[in-house]
Amino acid sequence: MLELFIAKRIYRDKEEGKQVSRPAVLIAMVGIAIGLAVIIVSVAVVIGFKKEVRNKITGFGSDIHIHNFDAIRSYETQPVFIDSLVMEDLAGFPNVVHVQRYSTKPGIIKTDDAFQGIVLKGVGPEYDLEFFRDHLLEGEIPLFSDTMATNQVLISSTIAADLQLSTGDKILTYFIEKEVRARALTVAGIYQTNFSEYDKLFLVTDLYTVNRLNNWESGQVTGAEIRIADYNKLEDTAYDIGEVYDTLEDGYGGTYFVQDVEDLNPQIFAWLGLLDLNVWVILTLMIGVAGFTMISGLLIIILERTNMIGILKALGADNRTIRKIFLWFSVFLIGKGMLWGNAIGLMICFLQSRFDLMKLDPETYYVASVPVSFNIWWFLLLNIGTLLVSVLMLVGPSYLITRIHPAESIRYE
Repeated sequence: MLELFIAKRIYRDKEEGKQVSRPAVLIAMVGIAIGLAVIIVSVAVVIGFKKEVRNKITGFGSDIHIHNFDAIRSYETQPVFIDSLVMEDLAGFPNVVHVQRYSTKPGIIKTDDAFQGIVLKGVGPEYDLEFFRDHLLEGEIPLFSDTMATNQVLISSTIAADLQLSTGDKILTYFIEKEVRARALTVAGIYQTNFSEYDKLFLVTDLYTVNRLNNWESGQVTGAEIRIADYNKLEDTAYDIGEVYDTLEDGYGGTYFVQDVEDLNPQIFAWLGLLDLNVWVILTLMIGVAGFTMISGLLIIILERTNMIGILKALGADNRTIRKIFLWFSVFLIGKGMLWGNAIGLMICFLQSRFDLMKLDPETYYVASVPVSFNIWWFLLLNIGTLLVSVLMLVGPSYLITRIHPAESIRYE
């Protein structure tokens, strides 16, 4: 292809006389590199941050909940009947990979010097405790049961610090109904998730203890937590389960109700949704700055190559052919800038993921350092999009070539 061949020759031209365009070319490539690096880091941080916060929310409560419909209209814990048959049925839905029961009981934890409102969460032997295991600071994860009391509990580092507790300590918890009921529990482990809204609230113990405190019948629990394989199908999976269980009554008169994690935590997910807007703003600004830098560089190159353009026209080349030459030349410059941008952006992401160089306040952001997540499809899309948008922005300025006349331009130096 003639246009590509000439564009390569221009790109490789090291002629010392062409000094005007070299700074412009360098600035254009730097603009592309910085713009793409900022975009890659921004997208990686937002994806990583959303993933980290979402994992902490689902770690405490999974992707989909099925509980008593009356529980959303009352501060009291209302049970539903979920036995092994119901769990097997729920596990049979497409995209469902795990089902686990839980029960809750609000109460107060008291020490000699302080007290604090808490929610005691009981879990059974089928409960997946990998999330708490990953965030365990000290102690161990007990083997929780649904048939006997272990009298052991997991607490967060936030509660441990506020009440000056450590593993092995005995704590008294109080639960108020018609009369005050007390339970003595032993701190088996201390975890830290930096998710302050839950860390300040939940204590984890066995399902048997909480069901006894609630005076519930066998098989009654607060609800079931359902983990799914593909989070992108969250809404569809919740809808499928809801079609079967919503408004269905159990044997004790409780009404099943299905909600996904985004319905249960609308404020947090609405906040995470706003981060996408920030990414689009950054992406638009960075590509715009890089594109306009390339435009200025291309115009300078065209003006500097006026004599060459005149000669090509005199030899029979039309405007379209010459425009394609300079657009191919621009692709080479953009490609080199993108190469450096990818290297810089990926290096920053790698260093942050390995060494946590940029710290955050966990009380505000739920994480102790800036999280990054690399997605190959996003990476390819950003590169392709940057290349296409940058080249399209140069199509208009390339029409300057049509204003150059051979007779005048050949004399131009």
